[in-house]
Amino acid sequence: MYRKVEESQTLLINTQAKALEAQNKEIIKFGFGQSPFLPPPNVINALKESAHRKEYSSVQGDLNLRKLMSAFHLAHNGLKVDHDNILVAPGSKILLYTIMLAFEKADVLIPVPSWVSYAPQAILAGHHLIKVNTSFEERWRIHPSTIEEAIKNKKHKATILILNYPGNPDGLTYSPSELQELAVVARAHEILVISDEIYGLLTFNHPHESFANYYPERTITTTGLSKWCGAGGWRLGAAFLYDGIEKEFKQALIGIGSETYSCAPTPLQMAAKEAYKSYKDTEDYLHKQTDILQKIGLYCAEKLNAVHIGVHTPQGGFYIFLDFSMHREALSKKGISSSNKLCEVLLTETGVMILPGTAFGFSNDYLGARLAFVDFDLPNKKEEFMLTTDCPRVIKGINLIVNWFATLKILS
Repeated sequence: MYRKVEESQTLLINTQAKALEAQNKEIIKFGFGQSPFLPPPNVINALKESAHRKEYSSVQGDLNLRKLMSAFHLAHNGLKVDHDNILVAPGSKILLYTIMLAFEKADVLIPVPSWVSYAPQAILAGHHLIKVNTSFEERWRIHPSTIEEAIKNKKHKATILILNYPGNPDGLTYSPSELQELAVVARAHEILVISDEIYGLLTFNHPHESFANYYPERTITTTGLSKWCGAGGWRLGAAFLYDGIEKEFKQALIGIGSETYSCAPTPLQMAAKEAYKSYKDTEDYLHKQTDILQKIGLYCAEKLNAVHIGVHTPQGGFYIFLDFSMHREALSKKGISSSNKLCEVLLTETGVMILPGTAFGFSNDYLGARLAFVDFDLPNKKEEFMLTTDCPRVIKGINLIVNWFATLKILS
């Protein structure tokens, strides 16, 4: 009689962590990916000063905010989008769903692993879900060949590919040559690409490359304040539509927004105008974050790889995806043959919480899990960030995992 919709695994695990803490148990929270960084002070103040703004905005969002977003992303990485082709909403999550809802029937290509809500949203929208397989050896990246293989299972005329990089759950990105190759196959099959670049501004070492710069004619880019501005709970996202978007498609997006979320909260849009005021003025704030996250990510990857837990060094964001395949035999002797069981036992015996691979599209017998390395507090000091003193819970959590697997090996 009712739809069967499970609670989002990332939100569920955050609730579980709070319940265990209420029992006075120390939990290392590597399960929920929430930025520990605060929005810049000027952005916080802009929100405070806009608390009285209670009026509705247009469904598309405040005009001046959309103009600022357009200029900000052009300065960041050359992403060109007219302000009239930007939609602002209460989070990019609802925009992803809105885009899918605009189609009556479609095939939705989703890489495995991928963010937990893509597949449920596609199913809720009534679409045909097609998983695009990847592998640890190929860094969890999709390729033209994997797309060609996936579309053999198409059922409908319309095809949507959801691309996410730097990725959740893997923290990896795509090279310009890889994006160019994907653009060729997307163009050949007239695929609509939703490029979820919510972590784009947290790319390490080099500017983030937007897929729309390689495939401008059919790419919608989603982004928002939640990751780079540390404002996940504020719920402020945006979708950058492509030039020449079909009139009916754009109207469907606005129409769905008008019948669901109405508009993004006006005070938050005013604060967002401060956040997007100048990319140049934001660079130092972004570099501070990426420097810290890169140090932590490198530490985690090196420590875990040392005990034969497969991890690729992250290139952005704050996640790594762990492959425990080399420990399958030892885990089996302990009665562990699934990612769910592995995460359950690890939590019980060490207090470390990670999210099982099933949440990201894998079958339960695949021994994989996501680790979000953001269980740390920002130091109240101006000195350089020090991993050993400023990240004690991350270091403790990684050591607990390492020691648990070391003991597992001895016992086996």
